[in-house]
Amino acid sequence: MLPWFMLAVWIGLLVGGFSLAGKLDSVTRDGQADYLPASAQSTKVLQAEARLPGGENGLLVVVYERPGGLRPGDREAVVRGHAELAKRFGSDTGAPPQIIDSADGTALMYTLPLDRKAIDEEARATAEARDLLAGRPNGLNAYVTGPTALGADMDEVFDAVDATLMLATAVVVAILLILTYRSPLLWLVPLTAVGVAAIMSMGVVYAFTQIFDFTVTSMSSALLIVLVFGAGTDYALLVVSRYREELHNHERPIDAMLAALRGAGPAILASAATVVAGLLCLLAADLNSTSGLGPVGAAGIGSTLLVMLTLFPALLVVLGRRVFWPFVPRLGVEAHASGSRWARLGELVARRRVVSWAVPLVILGGLALGTVGATGSLPQLDQFARSTPESVTGAKLIEVRYPDQSGQPLTVMSRPDQSREVLAAVKTTPGVAEAEIGRTSDDWVEISALPVDSPESAGETATIKRLREHVREVAGEAALVGGPSAEKLDEAETNKSDRNLVMPLILLVVLTILGLLLRAIVAPLVLVATVVVSFFGALGLCNLVFDHVLGFAGLESSVPLIGFLFLVALGVDYNIFLMTRVREEAARHGTVEGTKRGLAVTGGVITSAGVVLAATFAVLATLPLVMLVEIGILVAVGVLIDTLLVRSIVVPALTMSLGSRIWWPSKLWRMG
Repeated sequence: MLPWFMLAVWIGLLVGGFSLAGKLDSVTRDGQADYLPASAQSTKVLQAEARLPGGENGLLVVVYERPGGLRPGDREAVVRGHAELAKRFGSDTGAPPQIIDSADGTALMYTLPLDRKAIDEEARATAEARDLLAGRPNGLNAYVTGPTALGADMDEVFDAVDATLMLATAVVVAILLILTYRSPLLWLVPLTAVGVAAIMSMGVVYAFTQIFDFTVTSMSSALLIVLVFGAGTDYALLVVSRYREELHNHERPIDAMLAALRGAGPAILASAATVVAGLLCLLAADLNSTSGLGPVGAAGIGSTLLVMLTLFPALLVVLGRRVFWPFVPRLGVEAHASGSRWARLGELVARRRVVSWAVPLVILGGLALGTVGATGSLPQLDQFARSTPESVTGAKLIEVRYPDQSGQPLTVMSRPDQSREVLAAVKTTPGVAEAEIGRTSDDWVEISALPVDSPESAGETATIKRLREHVREVAGEAALVGGPSAEKLDEAETNKSDRNLVMPLILLVVLTILGLLLRAIVAPLVLVATVVVSFFGALGLCNLVFDHVLGFAGLESSVPLIGFLFLVALGVDYNIFLMTRVREEAARHGTVEGTKRGLAVTGGVITSAGVVLAATFAVLATLPLVMLVEIGILVAVGVLIDTLLVRSIVVPALTMSLGSRIWWPSKLWRMG
């Protein structure tokens, strides 16, 4: 009766989960401030701009180009287009347009401030602007770009991410489960349970946003889907593996499942606790998007754990042994692993212990050198993979046709009583071409400063730093410097400081959990060290792939920290699954023999779990955003390295080389 009761409970929970999951989009935010550091000047500038007349400033930049040179009538078409846009978006229609000619006579450009009262969202305004400019002479290209259009194109990409990712991930997981189980029915059970976990996790995240204050972005929503499918499938593989073993020893499926949960449950719980604790370490990060990922991911893992330890076992028990058809486990027929490939690998590693851990570690150390020279930030115009939106094409055209005017305005916010002094400081800052006062309110005065250098160049970065120093000397903390380039600078610098804080914190938390689980000190240190080496090897290899194979303009600054979290927390998972079984066997057969037996029993299922997890993260590589592509490839490569090399060879080799010393100071160490 217990399994049927559990199914009834979950049907009720699923009804409520559907309604809450559908509301997650309503609390997902992708504004610039949602991805920026909470304490950064650029974030405070955005908040101050929102309190100015008209709210946060909107700006379109329109550039026309005829590659062979402008023809008679092109300028008139540009003037008509400007008039139509000005009329639609509430700008001053009586003012003559300030149209700028390119030096080579092939392009015309103008800017159009947007009246926030005339638009309800950036995406719609950008789409309408592009439609209004459709009527122009043949051969005259028009591109709508600028901050508003770039934001709209980014939002359009994010809007399609969740549905595409959910479908692609489900298909990949289904294929891998079919190949793993070779059963027409069994693969449907974990896929169904993981689907329920995905729905419940989205509902839980929405519920948490109504209680706690944290940011949910489209990035964290996408990573939530991948994390739930990957971790949930891993838990399912471990439960099924142990359940299949126990069906050889128990007649009733429910007795076999209870025994399986007693055997595999502690390792799965420790695994989930490790990932949740690692994710919650992100709360210490200053970057809003990174900090918000912590509770989002933790809620997903918690929901997945609950589903896979309650609903999933209940489904298996209700379906009985026939769910394994055509490979039905028979009572009294012992499942042997001693002759498997993993048993043979264990024997080989036992004979070549030092070589088995030394050579892989040297190889991984060599791969880690690929991180040398890695760029710390991905330029704003290079964030899109595979396809280039119109806003990026237009911005890059401006850089080519208007090399002396491609600078991106910086925004300086000053208190009204100090605005003149701040303006003077801005104008005298080396690297600033011009500056003028814009909108004003009782609290703030907006100053627009145009740098000499191109956006996100070394020269512009130096100008931003000098500008901040100059205005601080005049007005202290009452003067702030922001704008798109300042935002990228703040993001890169905060990611660096977050890495220095959060990475050691994650290692400390993981070490503590492993120490409590294995009741040892040496083993946790060894396991964490191997995972860290695996991470840096994967990062070095992927950096070379991103640079020389995929041609990305840089490594997005948040990728190393997010990749480190997933690879350390999830990588330690597999070591937990292996070493808890090794510890169990070592208590009866000694460390060396116990390691070989543990590897023989767990090798197949852990490798299958690793391949599934790597494949789910690899789905991110199909998305059109470089950041998600880099995270997906890094985690997939890292998981495969950890699963196929580190966990299968290095960890067993180190364990057998250290012998009982690896369990110091527990009782197993004293057993010799």
